[in-house]
Amino acid sequence: MPTVNEFELQEFRDWKFRFRPATATPSRLAVLLHGFTGDENSMWIFSRKLPARMAVLAPRGIYLQQEGGYSWRKRQPGNLSLPTLEDLCPAAEALIRFIDDWPGSAGGFDNQIDLIGFSQGAALAYTLALLFPDRIRALAALSGFLPSGTEGLINSHILAGKSIFIAHGRQDNLVPVENARKTVTLLERSGARVKYCESNLGHKVNVTCFSEMSDIF
Repeated sequence: MPTVNEFELQEFRDWKFRFRPATATPSRLAVLLHGFTGDENSMWIFSRKLPARMAVLAPRGIYLQQEGGYSWRKRQPGNLSLPTLEDLCPAAEALIRFIDDWPGSAGGFDNQIDLIGFSQGAALAYTLALLFPDRIRALAALSGFLPSGTEGLINSHILAGKSIFIAHGRQDNLVPVENARKTVTLLERSGARVKYCESNLGHKVNVTCFSEMSDIF
């Protein structure tokens, strides 16, 4: 199993990230998106569920937080609300530019990427899929939420045919499980292929859902 120490911190321009190359090319690229106050290490455990034929990229969020760690939304003192589509657009656009310009992706991957996001990282994954649908093959949203402001894009069936995995805990006090259930309904109506795993946990992913996630990749 890969550990963080096996894949040292790398840098490209203003980005810091960890990267696990694939065992063969051309390969698929999976991008791990951490939650609020996380960093490039937070999601690395999920690389264990991805096959060696997939390359894995874990970028650090672009906004340093006073609480420690990083975020995908620019700090807004006193604003405790969940980020909107507008809030996450700058990070989504910056991440796509990074992947396109990063020499490590040259010739190794096709144009599409897979996303695994936790909490705020899941919201960023949804944002990327809605803004760049041709670039995203599949996504996993773990203990996440659909950002407000996305309704028009979803209703346009822009995610039709996309494979989406959603995992959520019934005891989640940060993002209520009703949020995830509503998202499943909205995405299914839009034509997405949704697999949903619900557990009796809080703001985390249980072992069963963790295992089922790999089915879409």
